[in-house]
Amino acid sequence: MGAVGRHSVALLTGSNFRGKEQILSRAAECIAERMGTIVRASQIHYSEAWGFKCESEFANQALIVETSLQPLEVLTLTQAIEQELGRDRTEEAREREATGQRYASRVVDIDIIFYDDYVCEDERLTLPHRLMHEREFVLRPLCEVAAEWRHPIIGRTTQKMLEGILNS
Repeated sequence: MGAVGRHSVALLTGSNFRGKEQILSRAAECIAERMGTIVRASQIHYSEAWGFKCESEFANQALIVETSLQPLEVLTLTQAIEQELGRDRTEEAREREATGQRYASRVVDIDIIFYDDYVCEDERLTLPHRLMHEREFVLRPLCEVAAEWRHPIIGRTTQKMLEGILNS
């Protein structure tokens, strides 16, 4: 854990819309203004969509933020920022229903990957992120900013989890 009242949170921002780099930049600005200090930021990484088919690639960036907010406060804030930047979950649900796919394109997505070494699973939030260890698009940027962070359940570092994906 961080200093008293301060917590380290890893976020992954993503977008596959036109102007995605500017969208990620604006997301980072909003996070810095409202959540806390961004102490590390990865480069922007590009990848194919994961779990569904679409024409445009995703841009993703990992951010390490020092904050005094509690986990559900972080979730509420990230969802508010997503909505402010144009994310429309109702439209995404329509697209998923129309295509029969599990996921859909989105203007912006801000996922909480980890919050210190906190572990929780409820209907609103699962920490660490439930599928992070299976997703190269999460682990690659995360390794730039938190390669030695150890998953509190799996016990492997971010770097080892990425190596596991790349070597499989």
